[in-house]
Amino acid sequence: MLANGRILYGIVIWSMESSLLGGVRSSSVSANPTPSMERMESVSQSHALQWFTLILTLLSGIVAMPVSVDSVCSATSTAKYSLTFTGKWSQTAFPKQYPVYRPPAQWSPLIGVTHSSDYHIWQKNEYASNGVREFSEKGEAWTLIKEVEAAGERIQSVYGLFSTPAVLGGTGQTTTEFEVYARHSFLSFIMRIVPSPDWFVGVDSLNLCEGDHWKENISLDLFPYDAGTDSGFTFSSPNFETIPQDKITQITSSFPSHPANSFFYPRLKHLPPIAKVTLTKVKNKQIFNLPIEPTQSNQIPTGNEIDESLINTPLDCEVSVWSPWGLCKGQCGEKGVRHRTRYIHLQPANNGAACPPLEEEKACVPDNCV
Repeated sequence: MLANGRILYGIVIWSMESSLLGGVRSSSVSANPTPSMERMESVSQSHALQWFTLILTLLSGIVAMPVSVDSVCSATSTAKYSLTFTGKWSQTAFPKQYPVYRPPAQWSPLIGVTHSSDYHIWQKNEYASNGVREFSEKGEAWTLIKEVEAAGERIQSVYGLFSTPAVLGGTGQTTTEFEVYARHSFLSFIMRIVPSPDWFVGVDSLNLCEGDHWKENISLDLFPYDAGTDSGFTFSSPNFETIPQDKITQITSSFPSHPANSFFYPRLKHLPPIAKVTLTKVKNKQIFNLPIEPTQSNQIPTGNEIDESLINTPLDCEVSVWSPWGLCKGQCGEKGVRHRTRYIHLQPANNGAACPPLEEEKACVPDNCV
């Protein structure tokens, strides 16, 4: 904006000089100017004054726009972080269709990337890449890793690639360490919900730098996302490819709104967090190599699970629609009775609404009485 003002100022000054010089040239042609020449000189001077007034008006409204430095990291040293993923996917917090076997609730390995602001491993409201599709549907990371490596070679946007071991339970933990520096101060990761059609949790482009220093501690609640590549509604749905592919969307207690959806809890305004990630800046600044393959040394031992007994999501009973009314049974000359039934889709849990009656009857006139 300021540069445009300088250009505008130069154009106006040039125009003023041209008008004034035109007036001087007109007056120097003859020592005895005619009335016509005097009018021309007056017009030129009037134009110059108009230009001068215009420039004062325009320049008074031009304000220098400062360059935002919020997103520019000027930290002079690298930083090392410890990442701890905590699963909060318990049967009390998420009772609907909670998977208890073949396979039970668990988490895939975490795939993480440190990068610059112009790269995204995944993005909400954008289409998932082939790598994200394969990882979110099957837990296969090979294509995703190749995409990350290609981005690093092509546009120099990726600094480090790291992972954690899988979590063999809905409420377990896993941890790892990684490094960032000023040019690549962003963190992204993805972790598959197992079992699920194409659901995952993750973080997209979290900036760990603030001006000239690194953030000390960050804790984020994580919620489920749908990769938009499979149309299954439940944790154990068979493969059902989405054609055409949808964009990545966040799953909520009311979206998708289909009652069969495993995360559909119409009584809740918001889902409880299904996981949490904690990032802690490590004081030791020693340079280290980023482990790409998971190791047993960075996994919290099995059995160190998080107590989620305080989260009790109410689950209402769900029943089928009524069957058709049955035949009217009874003695001739007397009133008969006919019945209809329904069955339970989902048992209530955590003080959810109890199941309604499963059988109903009404009076009728007996059919085919003899």
